[in-house]
Amino acid sequence: MSSEKDETGAGKPPMRDALVGAAFRLFLERGYEQTTVDDIVALAGVGRRSFFRYFPSKEDVVFPDHERCLADMTAFLAGGSDDDEPVGRVCDAARLVLRMYAENPTFSVQRYRLTRQVPGLRAYELSVVWRYERALAEYLRRRFAARREGTLQADVIAAAVVAAHNNALRSWLRSDGRGEASSAVDHALDYVQSVFGAVPVPPVAEQPEDVVVVVARRGAPLWRVVQEIEATLGRG
Repeated sequence: MSSEKDETGAGKPPMRDALVGAAFRLFLERGYEQTTVDDIVALAGVGRRSFFRYFPSKEDVVFPDHERCLADMTAFLAGGSDDDEPVGRVCDAARLVLRMYAENPTFSVQRYRLTRQVPGLRAYELSVVWRYERALAEYLRRRFAARREGTLQADVIAAAVVAAHNNALRSWLRSDGRGEASSAVDHALDYVQSVFGAVPVPPVAEQPEDVVVVVARRGAPLWRVVQEIEATLGRG
């Protein structure tokens, strides 16, 4: 059985990465359903306890980076200030997820194909996406707390950000990770920003002041002058 020294041993990948690599090699060769945890640890050369130290289940080894990414997103949102434009902030938070996928296009494409083939993994992926959406919505709810229907706005905007991000991301994954994923995602998130983001309200144009000219005889009583002014304004 391997010890913790295996994680930093010369020429060996960290144990966590070794388990992920072994799992995906077997998934591609045998299929996800046909691969067991025992198969994965045997190929990685570790024991079952080592596997479950890193991954609670076989499903979790398919999504090894989402917990870290979710933590990074939550910290990013919490680190903002009240001066940040809220919709822009959640769009930037969504870009952290894109960065995770773009770090390893080959792995991301393999995972995308695998989740398309295995309904259980697709359901698991949806639960992960929901956690991202909830993190965005919770941030927006805090920022919109003073708004009328702020909770509704927060939930709708969070869902829109996730939908726009995923639409562009999946297009990139379907192309086998060719090209720059960031341009498509930026375009999609810019659309959300244009629809829901803060739009400066143009200043109200000042109305020109009315000028009233009244011609009165010298020595006319004041009440007559006032009467003429009122009559003139009334006709305007």
